[in-house]
Amino acid sequence: MLDSGEDLFFESTASRRLVDLIELNADELTVRYVEDIRRDPRMPSYQGFDQKEIYKRAHRVYSQLGKWISHEATKEEVRTYWTALGRQRRREGFPFSEIVLSLCHIRRLLWAKVQAAGLLDTALDLYQAMDLQHRVLVFFDRAMYYAAAGYEGKD
Repeated sequence: MLDSGEDLFFESTASRRLVDLIELNADELTVRYVEDIRRDPRMPSYQGFDQKEIYKRAHRVYSQLGKWISHEATKEEVRTYWTALGRQRRREGFPFSEIVLSLCHIRRLLWAKVQAAGLLDTALDLYQAMDLQHRVLVFFDRAMYYAAAGYEGKD
């Protein structure tokens, strides 16, 4: 997805450990996400939606994150997925502000998990974690943009 360094990212043990941590803890992260959504008064549409479906959708993001931030997924695959998601959320009646907030919840929880895991013991680990955070931010920026484009009917 990024324009440089994609092949090198997963060659490092620390980078692979960080992504594995997120993907292996997808269930835990998703449960926390659903709990956050239920408590957030800014998320009434998500709270009124089928919670099993909300869980399924968030779990898909966490479990596929490594693929999406690595060289495994093309920009086109990311664009197609998130544009369709934006169209679907509009049909379902979700306000766009809640879609953005939902992605912010997902991103915040995953980075909190990375920090809590204590994998950032050396300067190299920290550097690679910063690289991971950059890739995650770029991914979520693209996801939000493509979701917005789909929501607005732009492809």
